[in-house]
Amino acid sequence: MPLVLCVDVGSTFTKGVLVDASSGAVVATASHPTTVATDVMDGVDAVRAALAGHGEPGDVLVCSSAGGGLRLAVVGYERAVTAEAGHRVGLSAGARVVHVAAGPMTGSDVAALRAARPDLVLLVGGTDGGNADVLLHNAARLSRARLAAPVVVAGNADAAPEVAATLAASGRRFVVTDNVLPRIGVVAPEAARAAIREVFLTHVIGGKGLSRGRGFAELVRAATPDAVLRGVEVVAEVAGGDLLVVDVGGATTDVYSVLTPQGEDATIHRDVVGTLWHARTVEADLGMRWSAQGVVEAAGRERLEVSAATVAHAAASVADPGRLAVGPGDWEAEEEVAGLAAVVAARRHGRPPHPSQRPRPLADVVLVVGSGGVLRHAPDGVAGRVLSRVVTDHGGGWRVPEDPRLRVDAVYVLFAVGLLADAHPGAARALARTLVTGAPKSV
Repeated sequence: MPLVLCVDVGSTFTKGVLVDASSGAVVATASHPTTVATDVMDGVDAVRAALAGHGEPGDVLVCSSAGGGLRLAVVGYERAVTAEAGHRVGLSAGARVVHVAAGPMTGSDVAALRAARPDLVLLVGGTDGGNADVLLHNAARLSRARLAAPVVVAGNADAAPEVAATLAASGRRFVVTDNVLPRIGVVAPEAARAAIREVFLTHVIGGKGLSRGRGFAELVRAATPDAVLRGVEVVAEVAGGDLLVVDVGGATTDVYSVLTPQGEDATIHRDVVGTLWHARTVEADLGMRWSAQGVVEAAGRERLEVSAATVAHAAASVADPGRLAVGPGDWEAEEEVAGLAAVVAARRHGRPPHPSQRPRPLADVVLVVGSGGVLRHAPDGVAGRVLSRVVTDHGGGWRVPEDPRLRVDAVYVLFAVGLLADAHPGAARALARTLVTGAPKSV
């Protein structure tokens, strides 16, 4: 049988899923601590060696969030319009947005941008045919800045040639793509997302010093969150309806949604920036270990009940991020932290970025998928209760899904579905179907 090995080189662990390309079945899985201290290919090779007994893969597809993942800065026109659109697009492209600048950049703005240490700068501004002054001003500032990061230009299309000429004259590495906000109320993320992915693969992966040779850079197809979002899109297609994914990690809790605009939403764009129907949000203060204290603090701000035992467990988790739950008492506390993180993250995902805008329409979600180590490794019942808290949380400010199916990505295949989507679409859909139908695990 033809085999494809999908590998996620994470910040802590390198995970591999060996897939039968003809059927989409999972043949075997393996993991190894990510070897950032030496060469990340050591960890990849260890995963390959662990799976060698099942046959030699004909294709190896890799995604990576090692070395801090993809650090993106957004430079835009108005924070409420193009900068906000750029921020949303950056998140959907699998980036961690580390800085947002709005308006004509000053010297101090450039200094703040440099201090954020972005791997890539997304330069946006203006609708097509609209005001171009700020976009051109910021392009000139970036061309003179002592900044190594390449630039993706996704602003006013009419000004794009002049922006390109300005950046080229200074030797800056850049890519010009379609405007993320071609007209008011319309966010068009696809071209910018593709350009960010290409720059990540071409300029960023090799520049992080994660591996001594070219082998790693040649294997990587996407940033891990980008691969996961692509996988979520495939699962939504197979499910035939709206989808919500909550990924509770050690440092962050990520929420993904793929929604279908219906009725007036399909033709009318009420919001200034518009709704991003395929979206991801990242909550850097919500996590099971490094950010456990942030979960407690955020839950308090949301007026969610937090027990003294949960507070103590969160403090212990921050002090020892490598600790594992070993007994019923530990798992009870783990479940509580995970439930709070999931609820707060889902609330933030669903809420509008500005009071004048509407909540994200989640009422028609038919499938909710939980991911993350705490849900994959928890005793039976824990994951279901955590996800149930999300879909019965009426305090979030929007209509909750009426009767969604709840599933757990127990084998961690979402990233693999995303990696397979273009090269092996049949296998990707078959693998996605296991999440939709409940195999290998439902809740």
